[in-house]
Amino acid sequence: MFDFKELEAFVWVVRLGSFRKVAARLHLTQPSISDRINRLEAAVGESLLERTARPVQPTLRGREFFEHAERLLAGREEALRLFQNEEEFSGTLRLGIIETIAHSWFPDFMRRLAERYPQLTIELTVDISPLLHQCLADNDFDMLFAMDGVAPGLCVEQVPLATYEMGMFVAPQHIDTLRCNGPRALPFISFSRQARPYGELVAYLAEQGFDDPKIHCASTLMTIARMSIEGLGIGALPVSTVADSVKNGELVQLDLPTPLPAMYYDAIWRTASYPSFSRSVSQLAQECATRYIHEHADDTALPKVKAWADTGNKN
Repeated sequence: MFDFKELEAFVWVVRLGSFRKVAARLHLTQPSISDRINRLEAAVGESLLERTARPVQPTLRGREFFEHAERLLAGREEALRLFQNEEEFSGTLRLGIIETIAHSWFPDFMRRLAERYPQLTIELTVDISPLLHQCLADNDFDMLFAMDGVAPGLCVEQVPLATYEMGMFVAPQHIDTLRCNGPRALPFISFSRQARPYGELVAYLAEQGFDDPKIHCASTLMTIARMSIEGLGIGALPVSTVADSVKNGELVQLDLPTPLPAMYYDAIWRTASYPSFSRSVSQLAQECATRYIHEHADDTALPKVKAWADTGNKN
């Protein structure tokens, strides 16, 4: 079987009509060019060049083969350009993200990504971090924007994206009840049991003296926010994602004894998955996340209501 080096030598001999000129062009010796042509002819089983002619001419079969050889070399160059010019990337990026990002800086990221890679297609999945990591391990995704938790043995690269301050929020009509009876008067609302924020909320409440808190679970951030606005409980939510609801008077942020654990998100991708392109995408995500955090820096200074009382056990 012949290779591209032999095809290249043959094509240039036909074009230039001289082994010597081809050797000079390809920075090789004339015997090296002859060896490549001999190997090519041995592979196809026929003579492709008339060496006694001056300039060297292709045989009848050589002229026919020349057209195919040119197309093969052109196809190789086109394939290599995919890796030389990232802006022309025209494939599909299978991206998994968590909902907190989907409702914060992701729209800005998508706009800028489309400007940088106009031929790129996005296949987007929004889910909780554990399920996203499983999909990455199963090779169903190319990249994640999620909490860490990479499957053991999976070779990945990752860069930090953003940190989200967490808070507890309640509808204004419940403030007097909480001041009188403490947070035990209402159930809490959090993400699904598989999500890390749920486990961190359980641990936090245990530290505050709650042995068996009532916690409603919801699979989406917007459902938690809606349930909280409707007065169905105390929602544990990223502050920046509900800042507008606080400013509009739909929710009140509670002043907690100690802060809830923050949520940290990374861009994560398989090490072998087009590394230069993946790093470029992750850097763009970092820029969008950083901009969002700066623009919403005042959200962490929203007024908080002191209504966290009576956290001791009651029998």
